[in-house]
Amino acid sequence: MGSSEEQSAPLTVGVVVIGRNEGCRLSKCLDSMTPLMDRLVYVDSGSTDRSVVMARNKSKAVVELDNSAPFTAARARNEGFRRLRQFAVELPYAQFVDGDCEIVPGWLGAAAAFLDAHREVAVVCGRLRERHPDRSVYNMLCDIEWDTPVGQARSCGGNAMVRAEAFESIGGFRTDLIAGEEPELCVRLRSAGWTIWRLDREMALHDAAIIRFGQWWKRSKRAGYGFAQGASLHGALPERFSVRESRRAWLWGLGVPLAAAICAALMGPLGLVILAAYPLQIVRLALTGKRSPRQNWLRAIFLVAGKFPELLGQLAFLVNRYRGTLARIIEYK
Repeated sequence: MGSSEEQSAPLTVGVVVIGRNEGCRLSKCLDSMTPLMDRLVYVDSGSTDRSVVMARNKSKAVVELDNSAPFTAARARNEGFRRLRQFAVELPYAQFVDGDCEIVPGWLGAAAAFLDAHREVAVVCGRLRERHPDRSVYNMLCDIEWDTPVGQARSCGGNAMVRAEAFESIGGFRTDLIAGEEPELCVRLRSAGWTIWRLDREMALHDAAIIRFGQWWKRSKRAGYGFAQGASLHGALPERFSVRESRRAWLWGLGVPLAAAICAALMGPLGLVILAAYPLQIVRLALTGKRSPRQNWLRAIFLVAGKFPELLGQLAFLVNRYRGTLARIIEYK
């Protein structure tokens, strides 16, 4: 990121980095944006490592969130954006970066140029890649998940460049969302007449560091919780936001097993034939995959298996809503 082009191009861009106990990953993240130190805000969500100390030497400002409200990525990004605007109010664009990611050379300039040329675009993102996709099957699944279609999109992820005007006009992220806050933001932006774009360009490297089944399970549970929250907010027509994902969790996580149990009670062991729906679904997904055979089969297996933790996330949301309690972040690393 040391070329003159990279240092001079994104003069209209400020950066908001969020993190919690990212350690050396945060150091790499901040180092990838050294030329923007004077326009970089780091927001910490209760880290117990040396993240804050490290960030004070590599950023313009550091915001430490207190525990007066639950920690969420949405809350951190909003606070970082607010702090950035305090000392860089003239900057039209803000790049959000997760602390376990590194922005690749050339991205900031390319994204800013695209926003300059397309006034109707509120958010632009690029290709996010997993740094170590071969370290575990879970990392590989993340890399596949982030390979989304190029062009006009319905949503973005946590690493994206936003037009400050558009972001402020809808009030930023909803801070009560523990997952899925980015697509929810995009729902409101699109409703306000803005568009979202994914460029055919490398944007960042991500270090998921998911090496255990339990981590994958928690991440999937968090996704299920996010689907439930999203559907409760924007599930009505015409958006139907997260409704399909939520229904799939209920169908495969509860509907099929329940139907099998009822049929087995009525028909004996023959009723368990309904459970054949799982391997059949895996075969269907694997055969329609667009990657290598190994990746297609692994992706298919975990897509189906993931409906069980997603269902638990859905149930956790319903319990919290019934009790009137605020959600807490579901950490997987």
